[in-house]
Parts: sequence; C-alpha cells; structure tokens
Amino acid sequence: MATRIRALLLTLLLGLFAGPALAHPGLWVVKDADTTIYLFGTVHLLPQDTDWHFPALDRALADSQTLYVEIVDDDQANMAALVLRYGMDMTHPLTGLLSPFDRSRLERAARLANVPGGVASLNMMRPWLAALTLTVAPLTQAGLDPAQGVDRQLRAAMEKAGKPVRALETAEQQIGFLAGMPQAMQLAMLRSTLRDTDRATVDLKAIIEAWKNGDDEALARLENELMRRDEPELYQRLLVERNEAWARQVAALLQQPGTVFIAVGAAHLAGPDSLQRQLQRQGESVERL
Repeated sequence: MATRIRALLLTLLLGLFAGPALAHPGLWVVKDADTTIYLFGTVHLLPQDTDWHFPALDRALADSQTLYVEIVDDDQANMAALVLRYGMDMTHPLTGLLSPFDRSRLERAARLANVPGGVASLNMMRPWLAALTLTVAPLTQAGLDPAQGVDRQLRAAMEKAGKPVRALETAEQQIGFLAGMPQAMQLAMLRSTLRDTDRATVDLKAIIEAWKNGDDEALARLENELMRRDEPELYQRLLVERNEAWARQVAALLQQPGTVFIAVGAAHLAGPDSLQRQLQRQGESVERL
C-alpha cells in the first residue's frame, strides 16, 4: 500500500508544526439565485500561534448563517464508547495477525511514537485503530492540540455568534468507514503505517505547506493520487463515497435560501473526485475565491 494512505490518515488529524505561520488555505463557493455555500478545507490539530484567517474567509464566515462540519457528536465520552465498540478486540491479539517481521516493526513503531502502554496497548486494537494511533501519537506528543484545530475554532466562533452548527456525518458513521474495512485492508493500512514510520515528518511537512498555500493540486498529488492508483477500494471508501454523499447534501441545501459555510478535511477538496468535482458533475458551478 502506498505511503499516501498514511498521508490520508494524517489529513484526518492534520496539524501544523511549531512556529508562527500565516496560512491562506483554499476557499470555494457554489451559489444560485438565493443560496450561497462556501467550501473550506480544514486541518484538525494546530499550535495556538497559527494564523489561518484571511479577509475573504472572514467575510464568508460573517455572512454565513449556518456552519456544517463533518461531525459534531465528537465529545470524549461518545468517541471513547465508539472506539471501544469498533476498535478493540481482546480475543484476537493484533500480533497474532502479523508476521514476525511486522511484529518487530510494531514494537519499534510503538517505542518511537511513545504510545501509552506500548505494544501491549496496541495488541488489543483492531488494525485500523492501531494504524491511526501510531499516526496520531507523535503529533499530540509534539504539542499539537485537537482543541486548536480549525474545525473546533470554527464551531466555537459560530456558537458564540449564536449560529447553528450541524454535521454532515455522525461519529459512528465516520469510524465505521475505517472499522468496516475488510481485515486484509486494515492490515495493509497498518503495514503501510509501520513501513513509513521514519517518513512521517517529511510527508506531513509537505502536506502542511500545500494546505497553508492553498495548493490543492499539491494536496491531491501528496494525498490522493497514489492511493487512487494502488488502493482503489480504500480510496473509494474514504474519499469518493463520502464526497458523493456530501455533494447530495450540498445540492439539497441549494434548494433552501440562505448562506452556509461547510468545513471538511482538506483532502476532500483536492483531486479529481473532490467535493467540488462531484458538485460540478451534478451541474453546479463552483468558484475558487
């Protein structure tokens, strides 16, 4: 499996490294006579000193009456219950599914990521959760705070303004995209994560720069293209099917007057199967701002 599978996992929990940074991520708009919908790609982990606002974005947010994000039921209790239900397997230890070589790589990755509980905690996880844990642990330990993620900040600002915040998916649906993968696909994802342990920082920095610069072509190249070629089933499950479902929701929103701001992970707004492309295939006109 290509290294970009790890990149996609990073995008789901993407953050920016230390140091003040000015960002100008991509912003798009789709509209008709009485409806305006903005599309914005987010990253989910940020240091507190990252400045990602710019005038067009702030105007879009001020004009919007409603915010849509991927999920809103992501409180700690709910997420912990879902992870326990879909991500843990006490009866089939993870190491029993791996070759001796992969078991040694799992132990090494657990050490490098400083996973709490080490390989013993990973051993109770299903492969998809172990892969995600090994991806996220180094980022949170580097001081990146999920509470500072773009989507969280958008939600807080809209709620403070008394504007509703709604979801495109539920947390259970989102976890289900990973947990519902066949075991062979989950193991391939884990092996990719183990293989790319030493490249994680390099890959992430390249993705970060693309997001900051609003370079959706680079994001597509870094995150989507190799996965689309090498692991089409995973690409279909994590990106295409969700973008198709969201495009149908956007089309329904266009039937109602008003202004809406939609914020989703940056990978969903890049490449030939992006949310924008799905909308264009439905006959909608999408403009880059």
